[in-house]
Amino acid sequence: MKEEKNKIVGGMLYVVATPIGNLSDISERAIKTLSEVDFIAAEDTRNTLRLLTSLGISKTLVSYHEHNKREAGEKITERLILGESCAIVTDAGTPAISDPGEDLVALCAQKSIPVTSVPGACAFVTALTLSGLPTSKFVFEGFLPVKGKERRERLSALAKEQRTFVLHEAPHKLKNTLDDLCRELGEDRRVALCRELTKLNEQVQRCTIGEAIGYYSEHEPRGEYVIVVEGGTAVEQQGTTMSPLEAVEYYENSGMTKNDAVKATAKLLGMSRNDVYKLTIS
Repeated sequence: MKEEKNKIVGGMLYVVATPIGNLSDISERAIKTLSEVDFIAAEDTRNTLRLLTSLGISKTLVSYHEHNKREAGEKITERLILGESCAIVTDAGTPAISDPGEDLVALCAQKSIPVTSVPGACAFVTALTLSGLPTSKFVFEGFLPVKGKERRERLSALAKEQRTFVLHEAPHKLKNTLDDLCRELGEDRRVALCRELTKLNEQVQRCTIGEAIGYYSEHEPRGEYVIVVEGGTAVEQQGTTMSPLEAVEYYENSGMTKNDAVKATAKLLGMSRNDVYKLTIS
């Protein structure tokens, strides 16, 4: 007899990705898993119930979120050890990415409980592919610290990052985050602001940080955002440790005309264009 494909195994935790907007993005494997596991751990059982209802699935739900993860995690792993199967889902996208599912997977690892992933939609990957920015190397940062020293230190570290990096942000915090990015990275750094991904009103704005600040001074942010930010160049990382001549040479080697290289160097080092130009002909 041919073995059943994608058979649900007792004692296994299934990390199941769900749609971030478009219900059609759910996979056949995810539907089968949600239909056949013994129970489902959900970040918000009301949201998950709506998803299951739309799929014609009736299943026992348990609450697992940031505020109850320690107690709920122990109860879930106890049931797994006894041989039940469980799927963990988040409100949208892939669990364990900026999500307390990370802790449940770690707890299962500690207790030698097998875990497998049912892959699917993920907001930051979707945004990255739409950004128009380099994707060969990137860093996922998720949500920045809200305020204080930790936030300043995180932003300062990102200012030294040469890879594309990806942030999540809530609409009511977007303007403040853009202002902070501008202070650390400058207004000319390229970004892609992605909102309502896979939904009817999907929007991807490819612009500079300065242009984004200008736009949102006149438009109120709506929906959850994924911000994809261009990494810095080597010369930006070295900053004021480079001499004007070294900076001009770097920019010229990267393809700029001498005039543009002088302008870029003046901006980088806080000098006048004339002073930089004089140094190049002396």
